[in-house]
Amino acid sequence: MEDKVLSVSRQFWTALEKADVTGMRAIADPQCMFVHIGGTCPLDQEMAYFENGTFQPTKITINSQTVHAFDDTVVAITDCDYGLLLDGEPTTHHFAVTEVYQQQQSELKLIQFTFTALVY
Repeated sequence: MEDKVLSVSRQFWTALEKADVTGMRAIADPQCMFVHIGGTCPLDQEMAYFENGTFQPTKITINSQTVHAFDDTVVAITDCDYGLLLDGEPTTHHFAVTEVYQQQQSELKLIQFTFTALVY
């Protein structure tokens, strides 16, 4: 299960770095929620930020990932450096991202994606 989750997670991160809304939607459950510095929002609102250019990722470096399984729910914690343009200004943030996946039929779906800023 760990390898499967890490594979799906990496697919999501790759789509996110490319601002590939179709790729992100393919992995996320339609009711997925996102929590980050800018607030909390549902999938459609989060995807709109990528579509309208509010979020413009430049480079994402994954430093480490851990996985914890609980029946049909799996939590991946991703330590990353997330570079993006915000209002045209380059920024980089060090985050621990909590990704929650749920087994739905034969595939894992992202149901929660939460950024926590790290200060070290």
